[in-house]
Amino acid sequence: MTFVKISEQPSLYDNLENKSVLELLTDINKEDQKVAIAVKKAIPQIEKLVSQIIPRMQQGGRIFYIGAGTSGRLGVLDASEIPPTFGMPNTLVIGLIAGGDTALRNPVEKAEDNLDAGWNDLQTFNINDKDTVIGIAASGTTPYVIGALHESRKHGILTASISSNPDSPIAQEADIPIEMIVGPEFVTGSSRMKSGTGQKMILNMITTSAMIKLGRVKGNRMVNMQLSNAKLVDRGTRMVQEELGLDYEQSKRLLLLHGSAKKAIDTYREENKL
Repeated sequence: MTFVKISEQPSLYDNLENKSVLELLTDINKEDQKVAIAVKKAIPQIEKLVSQIIPRMQQGGRIFYIGAGTSGRLGVLDASEIPPTFGMPNTLVIGLIAGGDTALRNPVEKAEDNLDAGWNDLQTFNINDKDTVIGIAASGTTPYVIGALHESRKHGILTASISSNPDSPIAQEADIPIEMIVGPEFVTGSSRMKSGTGQKMILNMITTSAMIKLGRVKGNRMVNMQLSNAKLVDRGTRMVQEELGLDYEQSKRLLLLHGSAKKAIDTYREENKL
């Protein structure tokens, strides 16, 4: 079977420079509406992945995202949001991008073309068979990602891939391939658009559902969030207030003393035999 990059096919729209701003925005939005549908179709594979990640993380395993360009940046973004949102250390979900941190802001020439670099980057974290490596590449052909998945799988590490093309080379290297077929981009080949949006949605789904099942959310609240600004302190205070029926100032003192809404609530209940 010949591998066809749907994500590189010509846009369904042409003469973009002749469109009004309203037409451009309307057409981009029309295309974006296809993304959630494509992600929905991938839920069975996402579920399979998360269901295997959870027991691994319960045993101390980690999630590694690995990608290049937009895909790499989105992996780093999702990883960076786990500590403030769920109060987890920054060593549990790790984003790696071809070319290193420099590539977060500036393209690093040929970084993604190195087949060995991805595995080399993973080895610096003493990666092991409790970990999970998720390769992200809209095209499905990025050597940096393919090499990392190939070696990870060879070493008994759970692997997954997220791509915008069916039967891609990275899918062949993944235990669980997630294929999110969003179709041609509005600007031909610009995978920062629909592909990037869909990748972000899937990464949100993976880590949010895993963190919930790992006990980092109570009800629907981020009870373990870091208290890194006044807004979050206020939000945490109101959580404590609502759960314990205390006044605002007492709730705030408890929150700041214990460092998270969950610890404040649990400790107060334990100490007061509630």
